[in-house]
Amino acid sequence: MRLEELRLKLNSLSIYRKILEDELINGIYNFVEELLTGKMDLNTFARHYNSIYYYISSLAGKKSVQEYIMDLVITDENPFSLACESIEYDEMDSMLLKAASNDLRKIKQVSNISSEIFKKYALQNLCNLDFEEEAVQEFPDWNFASYDDFNKNKSFEPIKELLYKTDDWGRLTKELWEFYRNNGTGVFSRFRAFIWEKDGNEGRLIGIDSPDPVSLSDFIGYEEQREEIIRNTEMFLDGYSANNILLYGDRGTGKSSTVKALVNEYCKRGLRIVEVPKNNLIDFPKILQLLKDRKQKFIIFIDDLAFEDAEENYTSLKAVLEGGIQARPKNVVIYATSNRRHLIKEKFSDRVGLHSGNADDEIRSQDTIQEKLSLADRFGITIVFSSPDKQNFLKIVEGLAEKRGISYDREKLEREALKWEMWYNGRSPRTARQFVDWLEGNQNVVLN
Repeated sequence: MRLEELRLKLNSLSIYRKILEDELINGIYNFVEELLTGKMDLNTFARHYNSIYYYISSLAGKKSVQEYIMDLVITDENPFSLACESIEYDEMDSMLLKAASNDLRKIKQVSNISSEIFKKYALQNLCNLDFEEEAVQEFPDWNFASYDDFNKNKSFEPIKELLYKTDDWGRLTKELWEFYRNNGTGVFSRFRAFIWEKDGNEGRLIGIDSPDPVSLSDFIGYEEQREEIIRNTEMFLDGYSANNILLYGDRGTGKSSTVKALVNEYCKRGLRIVEVPKNNLIDFPKILQLLKDRKQKFIIFIDDLAFEDAEENYTSLKAVLEGGIQARPKNVVIYATSNRRHLIKEKFSDRVGLHSGNADDEIRSQDTIQEKLSLADRFGITIVFSSPDKQNFLKIVEGLAEKRGISYDREKLEREALKWEMWYNGRSPRTARQFVDWLEGNQNVVLN
């Protein structure tokens, strides 16, 4: 392939055009464009060429460049991939299918390029002296289509296996339709956990590469509480009406971990989680707009929820819970954790207002008090996680020790566990886990 052909193929992308915004592909596009417009000398060529090589070499041990391009294809959000989520393949617009097929064919051809076409161009058009030719020839080679030993020993998901084995990606529109149909598009096909971050006034979803791997099978105790949460979540995934849930209780009892474990358990059924920091709840309308009409089901997770007086974020959450003008989409539920039963601080001064003689105090103070206490009631289900008593605390410790394969004398284990909880954070599943973490490296000293 010549550089002129490469430029035309990149410029001709229509459906998958956002791929040109990728850092690596955009760098190559700009490199080709400047070369062919005659704006580049040999030193500028050297900077561009080796910047691309540096980017490619940073993928070493992670993926080949061809796999990198595959990821761009299967996570791209475009008119074709979005249509695949909701339209049967036989009902797809024929012109849309043809445009997608043409783009996929070009992207496959682009994925086969190597450094040779760039070196050849530089040798023919930019080098005038012998040392310049020697320098270009010594530039490191790279090949987009490399299938190195790392990849040969790697297990790929079926869609990537198919892309690797197919010379013409334009023939795979039906297979990609099935992938998008089952997995969604864009970031929602790549990540199962997200956090809503703000940069100034702009908020955006950030995918989490390595979410907490906790699973429901990791927990010991609180079975009844988790069973109710699981039942509500499965109803939600099955398409039935589901309640918002408030997980209330003492710190360290596993409230947050329970919610995180749900997405690990049910991600293959399309469950995703979006953590929204309390300070960003004002963005609820934007978040709901982004998530509605998606194929996936979303838990909006608010951790450690509590409000001061008259917070704007409180009003935003209240409107979503009780149903404002913008209704909560059917594919969204809200799960929140809190150490505070009523979520909003109530002051003695609020109650003083009931019998105050101050003319500036509110006449119907009781209404204000009830308004503050009512937010928690707007969650359909409230699950209570209380600190375990001595017997349940020791049961959790023993269960965790057995999971870790720690052999122990029960009497010694219980004695050391009770010492630990007195010295540190009191009785809770978190304290039990911290004790067993420590015990795992010290068992020969402690239990023998």
